[in-house]
Amino acid sequence: MPISVREQFEKREAAFLSRFACPSSASKGRAAPEAPCPVRTAFQVDRDRIVYSNAFRRLKHKTQVFLAPLVDDYRTRLTHTLEVAQIARAIARALYLNEDLTEAIALGHDLGHTPFGHSGETVLKEIFSPEFSHAEQSLRVVEVLENGGRGLNLTREVMDGILKHSKGYGKILPEDPEELAGTYEGRVVRVADFMAYLNHDLDDAIRSGIITAAQVPDSCTRRLGGCHSERAATMINDVIAATRPEDGKLRLALSAGVHAAMLELRQFMYEKVYRSEQVHRDFEKSKKILSELFAFFRENEALLRRGLCDLQMDGCIADGQPRDRLVCDFIASMTDRYAMNLYTRLFFPSPFQEKIN
Repeated sequence: MPISVREQFEKREAAFLSRFACPSSASKGRAAPEAPCPVRTAFQVDRDRIVYSNAFRRLKHKTQVFLAPLVDDYRTRLTHTLEVAQIARAIARALYLNEDLTEAIALGHDLGHTPFGHSGETVLKEIFSPEFSHAEQSLRVVEVLENGGRGLNLTREVMDGILKHSKGYGKILPEDPEELAGTYEGRVVRVADFMAYLNHDLDDAIRSGIITAAQVPDSCTRRLGGCHSERAATMINDVIAATRPEDGKLRLALSAGVHAAMLELRQFMYEKVYRSEQVHRDFEKSKKILSELFAFFRENEALLRRGLCDLQMDGCIADGQPRDRLVCDFIASMTDRYAMNLYTRLFFPSPFQEKIN
């Protein structure tokens, strides 16, 4: 019997990938076992399931930094995700890691991100739980909320990478292995996420006029480059060059100079952009919208159920989840414009239209 296309790919991976890579044939499998696809490897299947999910499509109308931008050139959560995937694949390819696994993690890493960017995440930390995080919500999306409450049944490697992609203001690659993905592909996505947002958020901040190119620290410009493409190339080339085997493991690393410049640039972005007056004003507006929506749906179960059905998430209702958990899922899954339109319908008076006989 001739071997399938999938099996041919798996043989190719075994011959080509680094010993540090995670080949598709070595996957730890899925929570619900299923027959393998005759054409696609397990990680290719995961990538496709993510791309065809409702949550992935919603990313195009979720904020990256600038809320509900009227200028089409600003990044959204979707374009951020695509840039992370591109950077991660470039690094994985150069290191002979599994590109399909890397891409699947990258494409799924922000599926649970809230409307209005990180300001929405901060709001849900305040009104739902201090433990709320978009990384854990992304995992909940693929495990529970998608596919009518059945989830996407992704491989354990992809779910692990999604959960452990986020670093907040912490180290790019912490020393504690518990904070890192179990695969090197997942760790590459963590680095790529940092590179992508640091680079493109700076690009958008200059375009918006919040800062000027002249304000960027000279040390960062000299070390990383003066434009988006130069910075991206410097970061990608540096991590490829600095990464090396060490004590039987692959040590992902950056050179001291580039690493220091990236951290300095992140500090600059937090001070001048993320905590700027303009971004803070938008945060206060989004906080009001999401807080009032949360309170409203906590008290209106019938409308909550209708809203979950509207976003094709009604399957999670039958799980007996607490009301606040369902409201959080509903709020986190909204796009910016869905939240604003819903807020308008619920809290703004409707114009009176006189009947004409």
